[in-house]
Amino acid sequence: MTASPQTSGTQTTKPWTQTRPTAVLVFADGTVIKGHGVGATGTAQAEVCFNTALTGYEEILTDPSYMGQIVTFTFPHIGNIGANDEDIEDLTPAARIGAVGAIFKADITEPSSYRSAGHFDAWLKSRGIIGLSGVDTRALTAWIRENGAPNAVISHDPTGNFDIDALTALARDWSGLEGLDLAKDATSGQSSSWTQGPWVWNEGFPEAGEPVAHIVAIDYGVKRNILRLFTGLGCKVTVVSATTSAEDILAMAPDGVFLSNGPGDPAETGKYAVPVINQLIDSGIPVFGICLGHQILALALGGRTVKMHQGHHGANHPVKDYTTGKVEIVSMNHGFAVDGTSLPEGVEETHVSLFDGTNCGLRLVGKPVFSVQHHPEASPGPQDSHYLFRRFMNMVGERKGLPALAER
Repeated sequence: MTASPQTSGTQTTKPWTQTRPTAVLVFADGTVIKGHGVGATGTAQAEVCFNTALTGYEEILTDPSYMGQIVTFTFPHIGNIGANDEDIEDLTPAARIGAVGAIFKADITEPSSYRSAGHFDAWLKSRGIIGLSGVDTRALTAWIRENGAPNAVISHDPTGNFDIDALTALARDWSGLEGLDLAKDATSGQSSSWTQGPWVWNEGFPEAGEPVAHIVAIDYGVKRNILRLFTGLGCKVTVVSATTSAEDILAMAPDGVFLSNGPGDPAETGKYAVPVINQLIDSGIPVFGICLGHQILALALGGRTVKMHQGHHGANHPVKDYTTGKVEIVSMNHGFAVDGTSLPEGVEETHVSLFDGTNCGLRLVGKPVFSVQHHPEASPGPQDSHYLFRRFMNMVGERKGLPALAER
């Protein structure tokens, strides 16, 4: 890692300082950021990224796409609305799939939301998430933007006893996210039915009604709200493991197949996912991918993926949809991207980030196959991209003779 913050020995000078440290973040070059430990105790190796969302910290930390990462929150007040069971995004919360650590500006305060079912600190402990507070998170974010997302170790010990040399070695020895297939760890591992619809204010999640179509969702680390939106559009939803064969999926007679979000290096997951996706495309069935699903679909169509300098993480990213000419504000969470210049003839780029011009969507010309890099399920985030679910359902409906849905 280059251009590290100025240090004196192993302790960072400004701007990241904190008296009475009970938690530390140690970079691979020996840089140490000290602060107050919250949440779980222990030590974890991970990549440090930042998220610019103003709300939705519980959804962010339980997003399986954050496996192998420590999330730095730029918004200073995290935890003030508490925690509840409704805002969890991973399918198997007992497995604690999601971020391994979190970095905050301010200490966690008492909850002040009527939806709170408990203190955020207790929730972090229950999830095994190590927290570090008292850090200038916006300064850290600026540093990551300049130098890239670093490998690091986060450690919380209430006694304040840390072997910095050993922690530095752990950070230095961690392989990083490149070359890691984490989808096999994030997937629920078995076939199941999803029947919960989108959340209704003060009512919770309604159960599914009579279905008009059957969608099979390949779970590379899927988020609950994606499945809820399919249910809300009248779908019977079957969730299958990341390693399920195309033959087994087609035997379920789906009307469409969804390729989910998830963590890790798409090139590694693609080693077993790409052949399955190609068989599904050849069958003529509609296919829709989000995030990791988008990246793996691009690989299946002949494109390539690259590791990003800092990634995209937040709920305020502008993306242009070339198919409509409109700009939408979207939720993002990815550290790898599709190289838009690598897409072969017959594969069109449909969406692009207006922050940096990176690819955010594609479609296969002449077939009902498309995907996007961002998170249209908006959990957390704006709902500008909900139309993509209706776009997919119209592809499904065209094959089934269903009435068309208005995309906007």
